Amino acid sequence: MAKNYDELAKTIIQNVGGKDNVTSVVHCATRLRFKLKDEKKANDDVLKDTDGVVTVVKAGGQYQVVIGNEVADVYDAVVKEGGFNGGGQVPDDDVEDNYNFVDKAVALISGIFTDILAPLSAGGIIKGLVVLAGAMGWLSTKSGTYQILYAIGDSIFYFLPVFLGVTAARRFHMNQFIGLAIGATLTYPTMVQLAASKTVLGTLFKGTAFASEIHTTFFGIPVITMNYTSTVLPVLPVLFTVWFASIIEHWAKKWIPSVVQMFLVPVVTMIIALPVAFIVIGPVMTWVGDAIGAVMSGVYNFSPIIAGLLMGALWQVLVIFGVHWGIVAVTTADLAALGYDPILGLSCMVCYAQIGVVLAIIRQTKDKKLKETATGAFFSGLFGVTEPAIYGITLPRKTPFVLSCIAGAVSGAIIGAFHSVLYIMPSMGFFAIPAYINPKGGSMTTIVGVIIAGIVAFIAGFALQMLFGKKSVDAEYNKKQAQKVADAANEAANITKSAPVQAILSEERENPSTKLVSPLDGEVKPLSEIKDEVFSSGAMGEGVAIEPSEGVLHAPADGKIALVFPTGHAVGLNTTDGAEVLMHIGMDTVNLQGKGFKTLVEKGQEVKAGDPLVKFNIKEIKAAGYEVTTPVVVTNSKKYESVQQVAQGEVKVGQEILSLQGSNAEVKRTGQVQTN
Repeated sequence: MAKNYDELAKTIIQNVGGKDNVTSVVHCATRLRFKLKDEKKANDDVLKDTDGVVTVVKAGGQYQVVIGNEVADVYDAVVKEGGFNGGGQVPDDDVEDNYNFVDKAVALISGIFTDILAPLSAGGIIKGLVVLAGAMGWLSTKSGTYQILYAIGDSIFYFLPVFLGVTAARRFHMNQFIGLAIGATLTYPTMVQLAASKTVLGTLFKGTAFASEIHTTFFGIPVITMNYTSTVLPVLPVLFTVWFASIIEHWAKKWIPSVVQMFLVPVVTMIIALPVAFIVIGPVMTWVGDAIGAVMSGVYNFSPIIAGLLMGALWQVLVIFGVHWGIVAVTTADLAALGYDPILGLSCMVCYAQIGVVLAIIRQTKDKKLKETATGAFFSGLFGVTEPAIYGITLPRKTPFVLSCIAGAVSGAIIGAFHSVLYIMPSMGFFAIPAYINPKGGSMTTIVGVIIAGIVAFIAGFALQMLFGKKSVDAEYNKKQAQKVADAANEAANITKSAPVQAILSEERENPSTKLVSPLDGEVKPLSEIKDEVFSSGAMGEGVAIEPSEGVLHAPADGKIALVFPTGHAVGLNTTDGAEVLMHIGMDTVNLQGKGFKTLVEKGQEVKAGDPLVKFNIKEIKAAGYEVTTPVVVTNSKKYESVQQVAQGEVKVGQEILSLQGSNAEVKRTGQVQTN
């Protein structure tokens, strides 16, 4: 039976200032994102204490109510209760205002791929397996089975502009169905056929590297057509077109009467934006690509190794910007005139540099979601389909993408050194290897060179990422985890402002010396050994880590429960001596949503040292892929001269583990806790 969120919706609306205070509301994967007329009318504390609300965040001009996995259902209830015009789901990864231009560009490009990474990975794996079955003779490439399976795997790549039209429109805050129509027009069969038409009306820049055949015109204006359907999509033409269309749409809404906006705004937007795409955006990309192709041909004639370094390093960048078609055009011309081509073949093993990096990231990350996404991207990349790896994994983190380009440069240099050339247009990944076989026979050394290049690219990518890329893998993840813990600590501190206890310190003095006993049976370790930088660095406070042998968390001192996470994985305690203690059972265990945990206390409850606080199932947590190492930290460590670990090895509940050294001077007694 579906859970009813009506009461939660009423509480949320009431405490964001009421219906009249809401300008708009959308949601992402975990949060309700309100735009409020006056944020001062919102009641942060009440919302934070509301069951079903994790916390409240104010960022990017939005009032964000963090819900968790049930956000879509809560959002529907909020829209219904408030009578709001729902804006639907938006991406999680908003671009921060303080990002530089490169950061914003990378976030934008990878952001438009976020929602389609899963089908991209699935399509790549399916397509690769089908091509393998055809190459091995397991399926006839002319059979209906092969054609249907190939269509399942290839469809998302062939019609990728349609998908990206929708996601780009969402990023540029315009009508998503206009974005869809833009992508559909770019892949319209007639336009695809024109790009390959043998009917030539004329040639622009004839006799130069920028020579472009004209197959059609638009009101007499020459149109240089290009094929937007491909497994290696030119992203920027779609991105620029939708961006330009969003400007036209917003402009049109200003002067078109509201009564006819529904149909006239799309008409004006599409009839202006799409001709500009065909007449300007496509040709510019073509000419830039032609220039790059001409330069690479010149470099190859000078030195195949240098050309390989450049092609291997830059190929993924060229694909992202959609200017690789110039290289493809040079290859087509060379194959027709010479029977072979040396340029494009320099890039065919770059995909293995990319997945070498991805494999290293799989080993390095602590983020379960990233690990799952990267695994799918890895298997897709094995068959040469690296879009999921680039846009979903390495490009957003920048350093891994740069490292993959370096490893790709090595592969290109090796292919150049072996003078390996293509005799037919290549396929994907290892399926490209037959394209290097000379149909007239001869030495197989060039084929060996290509295979070596692929192996070296994979190893180099893996090694470079393991050595130099680790910090970038979970940077955002660690930031989010740190924020969660910081929010928890802040909540605990806020509660102590009104909690009566026996003693208070004056602002100038430290807390008195005290001790904490072990809340767990198990092995005590230095905090620095925890595989989480938020805790191991001491950012949350000093303390110890305990590897539990029994699944019961106890109170480490007398005090009052300041915080109990709904999921049971973390408890905050304010001791009667003024220490603020946070105990966090395991790493990332919040993702279990309470599975394997049973809380025995509630916020505000008085406890004695040794009282049980939480029961947890160690086997169940570990079986789900999570550690149970538990940090015990003093979040107000600055109130003490030192926080010293006094126990080593195995400890029992009640055994002293931390000595908190402070001033023993007499303290004022006011009935209030002094907090940081």
